[in-house]
Amino acid sequence: PFHRHSVHPCIRHFSLLSTQNVFVVSYMCATSGCRVPPSSDLKTALVERNDYSSGTSSRSTKLIHGGVRYLQKAIMKLDYEQYMMVKEALHERANLLEIAPHLSAPLPIMLPVYKWWQLPYYWAGIKMYDLVAGMECLKSSYVLSKTKALELFPMLKKDRLVGAIVYYDGQHNDARMNLAIGLTAARYGAAMANYTEVVNLLKRADPETGVEKVCGARCRDVLTGQEFDVRAKCVINATGPFTDSLRKMDDQKTTNICQPSAGVHIVIPGYYSPDNMGLLDPATSDGRVIFFLPWEKMTIAGTTDSPTNVTAHPIPTEDDITFILNEVRNYLSPDVEVRRGDVLAAWSGIRPLVTDPNSKDTQSICRNHIVNVSQSGMVTIAGGKWTTYRSMAEETLDAAIQTHGLEASASKTVGLVLEGGRDWSPTLYIRLVQDYGLENEVAQHLASTYGGKAFEVAKMAQVTGKRWPIVGKRLVSEFPYIEGEVLYAIKEYACTAIDVIARRTRLGFLNVQAADEALPRIVELMGKALNWTSDRKTDELEAARKFLYYEMGYRTRSEQLTKTSEINLDYQEVVRYKNRFHKFDKESKGFITTVDVQSVLQSINIQIDENSLHEILSEVDLNKNGQVEIDEFLQLMSAVKKGQVSDSRLAILLKTAEESLDLRAPVSVDRSGGGV
Repeated sequence: PFHRHSVHPCIRHFSLLSTQNVFVVSYMCATSGCRVPPSSDLKTALVERNDYSSGTSSRSTKLIHGGVRYLQKAIMKLDYEQYMMVKEALHERANLLEIAPHLSAPLPIMLPVYKWWQLPYYWAGIKMYDLVAGMECLKSSYVLSKTKALELFPMLKKDRLVGAIVYYDGQHNDARMNLAIGLTAARYGAAMANYTEVVNLLKRADPETGVEKVCGARCRDVLTGQEFDVRAKCVINATGPFTDSLRKMDDQKTTNICQPSAGVHIVIPGYYSPDNMGLLDPATSDGRVIFFLPWEKMTIAGTTDSPTNVTAHPIPTEDDITFILNEVRNYLSPDVEVRRGDVLAAWSGIRPLVTDPNSKDTQSICRNHIVNVSQSGMVTIAGGKWTTYRSMAEETLDAAIQTHGLEASASKTVGLVLEGGRDWSPTLYIRLVQDYGLENEVAQHLASTYGGKAFEVAKMAQVTGKRWPIVGKRLVSEFPYIEGEVLYAIKEYACTAIDVIARRTRLGFLNVQAADEALPRIVELMGKALNWTSDRKTDELEAARKFLYYEMGYRTRSEQLTKTSEINLDYQEVVRYKNRFHKFDKESKGFITTVDVQSVLQSINIQIDENSLHEILSEVDLNKNGQVEIDEFLQLMSAVKKGQVSDSRLAILLKTAEESLDLRAPVSVDRSGGGV
């Protein structure tokens, strides 16, 4: 059983109170799940100020890679350090794919070539990437002709296309991978507590030197306000972008080493890319690299790279979203209209770039991670990347063991299968369908998310009352997430609705509108299981919607249609849309309400419940007066025309209803073949 359970805060921290060998502080940093390798010799505890993976770890490009561009720099600059960094990352890539086969898989990535001289140049570089991987090469890269490239990636721009090169890297579900690392650590005896922050470090004077040494931390339960001390022989600072805040807690005079950089990603519909082929733009208009990847049946595009301030709640900007969309347009066929309204979610993650305090040149950014031990004995691990989390943890533990004279055996994490991986097989989902009566898509999702633990989730799935599927009520119709996952999320340390929509499921990262629709039911299920009061349920709903609005791009999406939006329609379009509007506004009031729409829908035998209809109209009701004016409707249709808004339910509903009404109109006498 895990050491942490959100129902009982006292149980949550009980195992933290005994003296630890190693105490890890993790503030939403990359791979915050537990950097410390499990060891039978070390008592290990970890506190996380927010939820596991709530920071950079869940906001990555979802790649497990060695870094093609790093290898290019290593070769061009004859940089041995950078070469070794790529080699290490490729080794860790192979290990991660092995220990979490349910959460990760090889992904072919296409590099389109538009100049003949680039073909041998890129081919040599990619082949070198395979060569550095050696026996751990996932699959050999290969060259494609123009015809074959367009066959595999039909959305690609074909003008001046010479050919393409395909190479392989890994892809994973980053937040679930992070959680699997933490759950595995807990099963090996680590004490874990999320929503627990460090208030201050505990110190005592060394009896021999008189120098103050860190010997633990004063912690506070963010949810209850309860404070307690955790004593430890060694404290590790693994706080990502917040590295300097803990270093200054240790020593106010220490200089900052973190130089945070914001990386924005967007999610667009899956039809923008093939199901199993990514795309790499090696040279964007400003020299950055853009990946265009299929993920969870959607398409991810990113990332940007710009200086930012450290914050627990980074927000994607419209400029970054526009930049990514423009770069995507440069590589896709003109037949594929890349619309701003197709951005279903957007997020920003803070990459903790660092300078090495031990280096003579403290201004230069370290390309790899650094491990630093302060005078008080606190060990800091900073920088690095998702792929190399395990080797970073091993190096950190080596430093901790050496500095504090701890006794421990060698690391056991190479080949150590993570939670859910041991009983997983590619055909596991078939058993879920046969044994529990789950939909095929839902069963595949559960198998690839929970691995061998999917059966535990299936047991918690509610009966649907239908002939098929027998169990597994979906949270929203277009995604395979089911209500049973909400209940299982509580067993996985989920404390809030945000934990469920963002990290236990990935709904908030895939489609903010779908996540918003699922929230009331998620809060209802969690509230019943955790005995939430009505006020707590209201607070959870508001906090989750605020998270979607600011951090997942709902604000930038909703701002595409505002009260000041310009109406850009020609005369004929205005007449057509006004006629459509007046078929619902029969009394010529200048506005329509749910009653007007319901009346027309009933006349053509379309049934929509009142709550759903109210939600549909509220998306367009800019002044929130409970009705949609003619100007608001014209602004909507103008935004749809410009691609700023897509899949508007009201626009599609009114168009469908108008077509049905036109079909029901009386046939004229001359067309009916009668009359005299």
